[in-house]
Amino acid sequence: MHNTPKSPYRVPFQGDFKVRDADTAPPKDAPGKKDLKAALAQNINDLAKLQDVLYAQDSHAVLLIFQAMDAAGKDSTIRAVTSGINPAGFQVFAFKRPSAEELDHDFLWRTNRCLPERGRIGIFNRSWYEETLVARVHPELLDSQKLPPDVDREHIWEHRFESIREHERHLARNGTVILKFWLNVSRREQLKRFVKRIEDPTKNWKFEANDVKESRRWDDYMAAYQDMLRATSRPWAPWYAIPADDKPYMRWLVSDIVRQTLQNLPITYPTLSPDAEAHMKTLEAEIRADLAKLSP
Repeated sequence: MHNTPKSPYRVPFQGDFKVRDADTAPPKDAPGKKDLKAALAQNINDLAKLQDVLYAQDSHAVLLIFQAMDAAGKDSTIRAVTSGINPAGFQVFAFKRPSAEELDHDFLWRTNRCLPERGRIGIFNRSWYEETLVARVHPELLDSQKLPPDVDREHIWEHRFESIREHERHLARNGTVILKFWLNVSRREQLKRFVKRIEDPTKNWKFEANDVKESRRWDDYMAAYQDMLRATSRPWAPWYAIPADDKPYMRWLVSDIVRQTLQNLPITYPTLSPDAEAHMKTLEAEIRADLAKLSP
């Protein structure tokens, strides 16, 4: 298990979190856009160096999970935070509607196949939590999941929370550091972003009519998120409720939490044994001799 950064945005582990519309905006004393951009650039630079050490040591994996309502900024935040990382050291998976093959397995199966290996940062754009959110707001989706007839649907959400907690604890015990980000956008801001997607031809492709339909179930989704965050924010896999109405603040805040987490890990570049170091020095001398024989 590993310590995760303390933050006013970390969801308490005692289950007393409340979803509030007032928490979607940054604090009044937040830095300005220019300062946030500079701070983000510094974090990206630090993350590139830290990821290099993580990859070289090859003992830990890092899993970043992003959940949010549509238009909250998941894609752009992931892109911003990883912009300086060596592509060989991270991977991103976006989970859409389950396929027929995926529905033939338990709800954790499709995401388990995509877990990051040691030395890498894995990013889930949506995750196993969809099965406690969308499926909860639309319980009719359970009918297509081929569940055994004896599954207790009355308590299915509590059972899924229990499965997720146990699964994440198992991953943490075996070297996977889990950080979960809920990008907390207000409905007003979401609707404004929908309008921008319609007005800007270069963003039309992002707009889906179903997003508007889902937005009208806002209160149901917020109740589902609140229950999920309360039940699954734990020391080994904390949730961070990130204000998402201001994108520069959101991106900086996520990058800073990831940076602090990597800095707290017990990772260093691997060191050679005395024999291996002596052998390397011998090879260095041979390489230099070979170089000397080549024409300038």
